[in-house]
Amino acid sequence: MLSCDICGETVSSEPDMKAHLLIVHMENEVICPFCKLSGVNYDEMCFHIETAHFEQNELERNFERINTVQYGTSDNRKDSSLQCRANINSGIHSACASNQPKTSAQSLPKDGTLKHKDFYSENLTESRKFLKSMEKQPDRTKLKESIYETMYSLPECPFCGKIEDNSQDMETHVKTKHADRLDTPLEGVNRVQCSRDLELAQQLQQEEDRKRRSEESRQEVEEFQKLQRQYGLDNSGGYKQQQLRNMEIEVNRGRMHPSEFHRRKADMMESLAIGVDDGKTKTSGIMEALYRYYQNAATDVRRVWLSTGVDHFHSSFGDKGWGCGYRNFQMLLSSLLQNDAYGDSLKDMSVPCIPKIQSMIEDAWKEGFDPQGASQLNNRLQGTKAWIGACEIHTLLTSLRIKCRIVDFHKSTGPLGTHPRLFEWILSYYASESEGSPKVVCTSKPPIYLQHQGHSRTVVGIEERKNRTLCLLVFDPGCPSREMQKLLKQDMEVSSLKQLRKFVGNLKHKQYQIVAVEGVLSSEEKIARRQASQVFTAEKIP
Repeated sequence: MLSCDICGETVSSEPDMKAHLLIVHMENEVICPFCKLSGVNYDEMCFHIETAHFEQNELERNFERINTVQYGTSDNRKDSSLQCRANINSGIHSACASNQPKTSAQSLPKDGTLKHKDFYSENLTESRKFLKSMEKQPDRTKLKESIYETMYSLPECPFCGKIEDNSQDMETHVKTKHADRLDTPLEGVNRVQCSRDLELAQQLQQEEDRKRRSEESRQEVEEFQKLQRQYGLDNSGGYKQQQLRNMEIEVNRGRMHPSEFHRRKADMMESLAIGVDDGKTKTSGIMEALYRYYQNAATDVRRVWLSTGVDHFHSSFGDKGWGCGYRNFQMLLSSLLQNDAYGDSLKDMSVPCIPKIQSMIEDAWKEGFDPQGASQLNNRLQGTKAWIGACEIHTLLTSLRIKCRIVDFHKSTGPLGTHPRLFEWILSYYASESEGSPKVVCTSKPPIYLQHQGHSRTVVGIEERKNRTLCLLVFDPGCPSREMQKLLKQDMEVSSLKQLRKFVGNLKHKQYQIVAVEGVLSSEEKIARRQASQVFTAEKIP
C-alpha cells in the first residue's frame, strides 16, 4: 500500500498513486509560459496560446503549456476527467517517477504550489520518462494514448490523409507527392491575378489617353479661337461694329460727348456708303517737311533718299489692333495717286476706306488671284477684323495692274539677329535713280510696304550717315496724328525724327517681307501674273 504525501490517502499500487496525483491534486489555475498570463481556465489558456503565440514551435508550445500547471491542496477532484487533463502532466515526474525522489508538502512553498520555474528546464525529459513508464502498464494504454494525442498533434496530409511525425516531413511529403496539385492552383491564381492586373493597367492607360486627348483637343480649340481672335476671324464683327462699340465706350467713360458720337457715326456711315476714307486719320505734307529739314540741318547725315509724296494714315477706333496692313496700303496708294506714272491704272480712284479695301481684295480673289491665300481667310474679309499681309497687298496691287514684287528676308544676315541685307536692298532701290551727289535726293520711287510678324509699316526713305551706317525712315500706322504733325513745324526738332528713324539694330525680327512697286502692268502681264499666283512664290534673300 502506498500513502499520498499530500492528503494521506492510500492506494494499492504505484500506477494508482500516479493517477491519484494527476486527478485529485490538479490546480485549476494555469500560467502562460510565454507572457505569464494567469487567472483563466485551461480551455481559455489554450485559446490564448494558439492565438497570441501561434508562431512558436508547436511541440515546444505543447510542452511549455504542460509545464504551466501549479499544484494546490484540493481533495475533491476525483471526478475530474483524466482525458481532459492528460496534457497538463507537468510536475507529475517530481512526485511519481520511480527514479526521482517524492515531493512532499514540506518541500513546497507556503502556498502549497510548485512554481513553473522550479521544473521548467527539465520538463521535456521527465515528461518523456513518464510516457515510457506508462507504456509498461497495459491497463493504462488509454491514458498514454490520450497524452500522446494531446502532446503530439501529428500533421495530416490535406490531399491523401497520410500522417507524418512532424511538420517538416509533412511539408516534404506534400511538395514531392502533390507538387502538381500545388502548382496548378497557384499558376491559375497567378494567371487570374496577372489578367486582372493587365486589365486594370489597360483601363488606366485608356483613361489617361482619353484625358490626354481631351486636354489636347481643348488646347487646340483654345489656340484656334485665340488665333481667330488675333487675326479677326472670330465673327465678332468688323470695322463698323468695332467703331461704334469703341465710341460707345468713350461716351460711357465721359471722354466723348453724345453729340460728338452721333456726328462721327454719321460721317462713318457716309464714308462706308461711298467707299472712300474720311481722312480723319490722315496727315499730309510730311515728305516736304522732311526735305526742308535735311536741306537745312541734319549735320550727321551724309546723304538721304526720299520717296515720292506720302500721306500718313493711323489706326482709328474701327481698326485699332488689326488694321495696320490696310493703313499701310492707304499710305502706299496715296503715293501712287500723286504719281502721274500710275494715273492710267488708278484713274478716278481715291484712297478707299478699310471695308472698301476688304471688298477690293475679295474681288481680286474672285478674279483668280492667290487662291491659297483666299482659302486661308475663308474667301471673306468684309465684316471681319482679319489681318492682311504682304501677299494680300501684292494681290490687290496686281489686280490694279500695278507691277510689284515680294522679297522675303527669311533669316538674319547680320550679328545679333539683325538684317543688314534688308537695308542694303532698300538703299539700292532708292539710289538707283540718283545722279550726282546731292545731300537730299527726292526720288520718283513709291514707298515700300514692310511686313514682319504681327505688324507692318511703310518705308519712305533711307539715310546714309557720315559714319557710313544706314537708317530707314518709316511711317508707322500706330503713331497718332498728333505726333506726326510735330514733323510739320518749321523748326522741326531732332527728337521728332526719332519716331521715324530705324537703325540696323532696331529691326531684329526673325523674318521681314517687303512689297516694292516697280511700274505698271499691261493687260497681258496682269493675266500672266494671275496664273503665276496659283502657286505663290517670293524672292528670298539670302
